[in-house]
Amino acid sequence: MPKTAMLVVDMQNALILEHPYDEKRLIKTISQMEKICRDKGIEVIFIRHEDNTLVPGENGFEIYSQVAPKSGEKIFNKKYNSAFRKTGLQEYLKEQGVERLIVTGMQTDFCVDATIKVAFELGYDVIVPRGGHTTFDNRYLSGEELYHYYSYEIWNHRYAQVMSVDHIEEIL
Repeated sequence: MPKTAMLVVDMQNALILEHPYDEKRLIKTISQMEKICRDKGIEVIFIRHEDNTLVPGENGFEIYSQVAPKSGEKIFNKKYNSAFRKTGLQEYLKEQGVERLIVTGMQTDFCVDATIKVAFELGYDVIVPRGGHTTFDNRYLSGEELYHYYSYEIWNHRYAQVMSVDHIEEIL
């Protein structure tokens, strides 16, 4: 079985408090996946975005409490959409021998999408839990439409496998 790690991307207070699409399902799904991974000895790694609205030291920058890291879990800060660009994440994952990633978080159409595609290009087997990512409405599509479009038209069977939490738990 390939060594697996879970990424929790940009689940920061400022984003959650803006109430993205289906936020309750998102929090529940990520919490379930974190518990499954921790129970199975799979590392949970957190990614935080830093920009002019997500500022280190401010409450909005911090990871939302219901999905927050446990003591000793890694946090990588980033300034770009991809969790891999100039963060040290790729080097860390290589050192750990990780071959498969479970990717969750925010925002579907920005940082989650970039992270999934870069992970695919780097050769990782990528899994996306159903309900494990979300975003906001934009000028063209609702958060719900974006969620479904990326899950099933862009990622599934191309860059990742989109699966239920139960199915992921079975294969881990």
